[in-house]
Amino acid sequence: MRVAYIRVSTQEQNEARQFAALEPYKIEKYFSEKVSGKNMNREQLKIMLDFVREGDIVYVMDFSRLSRSVGDLLSLLQKFQDKKVHLISLKENFDTTTPTGRLMTVMLSAINEFERANILERQAEGIALAKQKGIYKGRKRIQKPPQWKEIYEAYRTRKMTAGEAMKQLGLKRNTFYTFVKQEKVEV
Repeated sequence: MRVAYIRVSTQEQNEARQFAALEPYKIEKYFSEKVSGKNMNREQLKIMLDFVREGDIVYVMDFSRLSRSVGDLLSLLQKFQDKKVHLISLKENFDTTTPTGRLMTVMLSAINEFERANILERQAEGIALAKQKGIYKGRKRIQKPPQWKEIYEAYRTRKMTAGEAMKQLGLKRNTFYTFVKQEKVEV
């Protein structure tokens, strides 16, 4: 069976380019998702790995769609090899069942990992520079909701559980308890 795995990193990105590139290969089953490739915890990737069987061919636009980490990519390649599944990358134009294909896979995944590290480094440098200039202040602080005092008092006097208070205030656990600590300091 001809299977394709398509991935873009964010919800705003579009997979149309990858679908169009894979169209001539008569793909029978597509697995597509919008999630970062920095780790292996991806639902459609897991489903695809469970789905493929011996003799299947998995097509990807390029290896960075599978992983940005050498270790993760090599782990995936081992899983494909164990299941006797072929992997073909269109951009790199090679088949991982050949010795040359396996060598190129390792080299390309190392380059992708290097590229990601450089992106993160440049991002950190940009944020540091913006902080120096006073442009970047970080994430906006969450303000206490208008009904905070009333609900906090009900929580403090045990008329309401923390869970009920969080739900009514629309706050996550960490934020709620941060505000609780602030109240204790102010008293």
